[in-house]
Amino acid sequence: MKRPIVNFIYDQWSTVPPVEGTDLSGKTVAVVGANTGLGFEAAKHFARMNPGRLIIACRNESKGRIAVSDIELATSCKTCELWKVDLADFTSVTSFADRFQHDDRLDILVMNAGIWSPVYEETVNGWESSLQVNHLGTVLVSLLLLPRMVETGEKFRSTSRLVIVSSEVHYWASIPEEVYGSPNPLAVLNSPKYRTSTPMGRRYYDSKLLNVFFTRGLQDRLQSATPLTVNAVNPGLCYSGLRNSFHGYLMGAAMLLSDWLLAFTTEQGSRQIIYGAIGGRGNEDRMKGAFISRSEVVEPSDFVVSEKGGKMQENLWRETLEILTKEAPQLNTVIKEYLVQ
Repeated sequence: MKRPIVNFIYDQWSTVPPVEGTDLSGKTVAVVGANTGLGFEAAKHFARMNPGRLIIACRNESKGRIAVSDIELATSCKTCELWKVDLADFTSVTSFADRFQHDDRLDILVMNAGIWSPVYEETVNGWESSLQVNHLGTVLVSLLLLPRMVETGEKFRSTSRLVIVSSEVHYWASIPEEVYGSPNPLAVLNSPKYRTSTPMGRRYYDSKLLNVFFTRGLQDRLQSATPLTVNAVNPGLCYSGLRNSFHGYLMGAAMLLSDWLLAFTTEQGSRQIIYGAIGGRGNEDRMKGAFISRSEVVEPSDFVVSEKGGKMQENLWRETLEILTKEAPQLNTVIKEYLVQ
């Protein structure tokens, strides 16, 4: 599927579908990146559905405490918990996952944390920050918590949901042949050649493409009877804390103008997260591995469904697991017991 700019503008000026609702009594929902922006608004929606536990996961504890307080005040929800996790630090991610005990249920996991950095910044683990936060850290949390989600579905005869917050900007990602044709695309994207201003200016688009590849790759490797649905959602252009990472007056002015002309409110954008988490229950198979926009399953980019995209998806999957199993050897057990290779 192609995504002309005129279609994007049309959608941004169209009425946003209403938020989905359900009863989450007794269920556990975790939202990673929930102290501000889309994650915060999604957490408020979940809080109004009477969840058994609502885990607000973020890297800044003081901001997280404020978020929990604001959610409780706005919704009267008394089951919010603050957990700390920093996707830019693999040790923090494994510590976060270790907090879940074997008998803890996890019905819905939303991976919303992400950054948009047009300049090169390196994490403590030696990766460009967008590649680690938006892809590697997101994948590591998802896979480490995979057993909890699958076991929850089996125990309660339900289907757990893993929601990856992606974006329609993946339609406009432009991946050079030396990247998509490489057996190690992440290593290429992390190399000095791709740390300059031009590739970094497109890095967010690339990372959202990686989200779609991961969603499809993981769902493909789950056995058909596994009670877990993985999908990627597009919130659309909306007011977001991502803007805080922009540098320079020109870029800032351009984003302010686009916000004024086109942007949804953050709450409106968060409705897509909710749809990914609880929507489409009448046709669960259609939701598996889906890319969701405007509360509908839509086709991802032409590159994603192309032969070249398929090859990159496979190489990305293999390389990602090679990287992460070194950081978290316990992943080997998860892969062996829950995934089809």
